[in-house]
Amino acid sequence: MKFGYFTLSDNRYPDNPRTPETFMTEIRDQAVFAESLGMSSAWIGEHHFNRRGCVPMPSLVLASVAAATTCIRLGPAVVVLPIHHPVQVAEEWATLDVLSGGRVDFALGRGYDSHEYAPFGADFQASAEVFAEGVELLYRCWNDDGRTTFEGKHYAVHDIEVCPKPVQKPFVPYMGSFSRYSMEVAARYRWNLMLAPFAAALVFGGLDEAVAAYREVCDAAETEPGRVKCSYFVQIADTPAEESAAKERLLDYFTMSGTRHKGIMGAKLPPTMEYYRRIGKALADLRTEDLGPNSILLGPPQAIVDRLGEVAETGVEEVILYFNYGRKPDAMVREQMERFMAEVAPALGNGPRS
Repeated sequence: MKFGYFTLSDNRYPDNPRTPETFMTEIRDQAVFAESLGMSSAWIGEHHFNRRGCVPMPSLVLASVAAATTCIRLGPAVVVLPIHHPVQVAEEWATLDVLSGGRVDFALGRGYDSHEYAPFGADFQASAEVFAEGVELLYRCWNDDGRTTFEGKHYAVHDIEVCPKPVQKPFVPYMGSFSRYSMEVAARYRWNLMLAPFAAALVFGGLDEAVAAYREVCDAAETEPGRVKCSYFVQIADTPAEESAAKERLLDYFTMSGTRHKGIMGAKLPPTMEYYRRIGKALADLRTEDLGPNSILLGPPQAIVDRLGEVAETGVEEVILYFNYGRKPDAMVREQMERFMAEVAPALGNGPRS
């Protein structure tokens, strides 16, 4: 099993002395540090207006990481495609793939926050339709030989040369998925899948059921399933007091990022996003005692090894780890990263780089 560094860059806390600018620099340096520890990848989420995170352009942060590293894979988690033009996304991430020597693991999704749609003039209610069309155009931009022409309801381009192309051949993105709908889009293009265990448990019944659903969708589409990654909050804790503190920190994260806002229950959601009402209800009513193995890798190293062994049995090939959630100081994040790669990863066939 492989392991990566992952962050959504949450920094929205009352009286927080850490500025978004400082945290963005910490994230860049932690991602570089991840390579020195032997982690396989660095994943940085896209969020706007400091609502759920403070990195609006993960490609620029990852370009800085690429310049300071040699082998770590570079991924957005995820690009919210409907608030961008697909041609610009194609150009941007192909450029990073070229400059990094073919190290981009591109990932995209539809997003779930209408407040991040509105300032860009993007239609949240039509997000599924816009997303599906955007994926098709994005795929064409990367894979067409010669020039590209595309005529759709939301996007139209005529006889354009999109360059550069990704240096990786084939270039196979990941689909960030909370639902069967996004799995169907991934299967249509033979793309890989990225899951969040908490959402997978609420929507499908568990991580293993979500992986099984993806394989069923691929079978129905007569395509081979791709690779599967999942993300996890993580905290190595040696005492019950440390475990309790980690859960309180995670609950604080969910609260201050706005994901526990009860208003989601009354919000108008697109028809293909009604599943999020279940997620919203679970988050709104969340208590520390609810934060179990579908939410966070927590406890002494052996407990985390045991849980990751169960995750590996589902077919997940890589777990990307959210160390720096909940306003953790940089020194604590680095100490946790070092401990994980020294005390957990070797038991699962991975370990620190010497």
